[in-house]
Amino acid sequence: MRGLYIHIPFCLTKCPYCDFYSVKYGKGMAEEYKKAVIRNLKQYSDNIFDTVYFGGGTPILLWREICEILGKISLAPNAEITLEANPCVCLEENLRELGTAGVNRISLGVQSLNDKELKALGRRHNAENAVKAIETAYKCGFENISADIMLATPLQTAESLTETVSVLGKLPVTHISAYMLKIEENTPFAERELFLPDEDDVCGMYLDTVEQLEGLGFKQYEISNFAKGGFICRHNMKYWNCDEYLGIGPAAHSYYNGERFFVERDIEGFIHSKKQRTFTEDKVAARYGGYEEYAMLRLRLADGLDLGEFEACGGNIKAFLTAAEKIPKDYYKYENGNFSLTPKGFLVSNAIISTLLS
Repeated sequence: MRGLYIHIPFCLTKCPYCDFYSVKYGKGMAEEYKKAVIRNLKQYSDNIFDTVYFGGGTPILLWREICEILGKISLAPNAEITLEANPCVCLEENLRELGTAGVNRISLGVQSLNDKELKALGRRHNAENAVKAIETAYKCGFENISADIMLATPLQTAESLTETVSVLGKLPVTHISAYMLKIEENTPFAERELFLPDEDDVCGMYLDTVEQLEGLGFKQYEISNFAKGGFICRHNMKYWNCDEYLGIGPAAHSYYNGERFFVERDIEGFIHSKKQRTFTEDKVAARYGGYEEYAMLRLRLADGLDLGEFEACGGNIKAFLTAAEKIPKDYYKYENGNFSLTPKGFLVSNAIISTLLS
């Protein structure tokens, strides 16, 4: 079955590091946006989805609208339905209503549990808000709670990062995404002089975090993602396994009926068009969209790349393994026809993948 991604491009304020498409929240526009989402969903009414992901932006701002949208989606039994949320907007009322509507996975943008770091990141919440949001979600019946944290941010130290992870490990969190800060063009962070950890410190932070999370029962299954048993994000696995998914909303991407397309970053155009305007990326005949894409995505996963499937997609195993000889041995594992990167390899995954597929 396919997955469904719905982009909710509304925020109260824009974080200075963020380049995701979003606009300032307004109640009237939110109502019109909901109607446009439902109108577009009708174009694909013959689909039954086994994962739904509301990303943003700050989707929980539209919790009432999302409850209504969910009623218009054909869902498989035991579908995973994820909603991204800002800790300062997680109230018992909206969480209970969302749970009743079918949301069963909450992804919280915690980023840090250090107030100075949160302020430097331009976040609206503090550490107390984040802890309370997790506890409230659990109280409201959510057993699948994910927390995003950021590595190598302004003012962050190895010690403060360790403390953030330690506190999260004591809370009812089942999944952690740990992303290294990337300075994106055309964001306020790109225009500022930032005091960031140096490259060696960044590498140390990442490797220490992997080890610490492993000790807390969070197994690494992707470069930046860690889960307790049974709580891997099923929706995101569709991306990394090259399974099909449909995207609704401005800036959303799709892989649908063997075709990749995306929606223009224009909320007014989306709201006022009968059907969202899409632009084709490419057409692919193979199940995995070609051996290069399949290899690139699978090498993000701790399970790695099955070279038999790689060959079935058109890849050359001999050339691949010859290229692997250029890579330090502690950066990868090759066992029983399966090739995977170690945490050290994940740190330089782009360079390694480029070497392997050149």
